[in-house]
Amino acid sequence: MIRDLFNKQKPKKKRYVTIPTEASKQDVPQGIMQKCPKCKKISYAKELKKNLSVCLGCGHHFGMTAFERRDSFIDEGTFQELDAEMTSANPLEFPDYEEKLEADRKKTEMNEAVLTGTGRVNGLEVVVAIMDANFRMGSMGSVVGEKITRAIEEADKRKVPFVIFTASGGARMQEGVLSLMQMTKTSVALKRFSENGGLIISIMTHPTTGGVSASFASLGDYNFAEPGALIGFAGRRIIEQTIHEKLPEDFQTAEFLLKHGQLDEVIHRHDLKEKIAFLLDIHQPGGELAW
Repeated sequence: MIRDLFNKQKPKKKRYVTIPTEASKQDVPQGIMQKCPKCKKISYAKELKKNLSVCLGCGHHFGMTAFERRDSFIDEGTFQELDAEMTSANPLEFPDYEEKLEADRKKTEMNEAVLTGTGRVNGLEVVVAIMDANFRMGSMGSVVGEKITRAIEEADKRKVPFVIFTASGGARMQEGVLSLMQMTKTSVALKRFSENGGLIISIMTHPTTGGVSASFASLGDYNFAEPGALIGFAGRRIIEQTIHEKLPEDFQTAEFLLKHGQLDEVIHRHDLKEKIAFLLDIHQPGGELAW
């Protein structure tokens, strides 16, 4: 019916396509639309955010800020931040490092690449660490390692589970060996926590690479990942040049790791809170898997 109505409306003169000028392009606020890198669907940014930054067309998982993950995972009004005042120094006097840190602080409204705190998930108390790839690509420097270590120790003190969301390009080059030392420090803290009966849940998001993937990200009692997340130590090109072989297309994806026994499950973001809450519940005193 509608198509017939349109067909009956014969234009009296030719129609011309108006090419937008630079001025007219600016009438549309930047960031109002977002294009999916996988299926190319264009969505309103607000609708995408309501859907937890999951593509409405193909289910591609966009990145999230630490604050967005906190709000989607922790019960409203229960989050209490830990060590919010900690900031990085420039121990190696790396050129322009302090300026770059300050720029990222303004951009992300975070002091460092990880947000730590206490909170509740469906009423169950946890200590959580949430990495943010928007701050220095989530790289692990001294403060990131220290904040995660302190969060683990807080979970041990409170006798509650420790949940970490990882997103990182690896160790922070501007801090050299000091950043590499954080791999050992965080791993030892997790070992102590585990020996004391603590529950560790690691959720790897895109990307989790380098020294982070080789340390605390892979040391959970449960190791999960979001769909399509890049997870690995060295890059594909470096590995191919080293072993002189072509790697599978899905190499270093969450699905590849699950298939080869390196993950317990790949969990869709919409299901994540309920599934983690279920695990927390069965590990409670009196639960099926109580400590």
